[in-house]
Amino acid sequence: MVEILKLTASFINDLHDKVLDIVSIGGYQLNDKQLHFIFMALIGIIIFAFTQLIFKQLAKYSITAISFIYSFTVMIVIVFAIEIQQKITNRGNMEFADIAFGLYGFIYFFLIYLLIKLSILAIKTIYKKYYKKTKKVR
Repeated sequence: MVEILKLTASFINDLHDKVLDIVSIGGYQLNDKQLHFIFMALIGIIIFAFTQLIFKQLAKYSITAISFIYSFTVMIVIVFAIEIQQKITNRGNMEFADIAFGLYGFIYFFLIYLLIKLSILAIKTIYKKYYKKTKKVR
């Protein structure tokens, strides 16, 4: 896990330096804050546009799918934050397996939730069909 974070940090640092070099060749003098402002704005707008398209389509079918995606995204942030905090404070072991098992736990409980929800929906549907048939017989 530590190696993955180091590789990611190294990649981002190299990319950062290359972008600064390219921008300075173009005659622009951007400081680190301005560079973050521009890149995070672009990344955020791209993510927003993508999620807007996806969520509009999902909303036609189920708000549960949108809720799951949002919850799963927040869970990813939380489990990474916990593992990074463990590394920084040396309280516990920073392991990728912890992240995976935490997310597996969420997915497992979510599947139980879906099973219960679908079971209730099936019971209601069967009851309505049966109730309508018995009402017509009278």
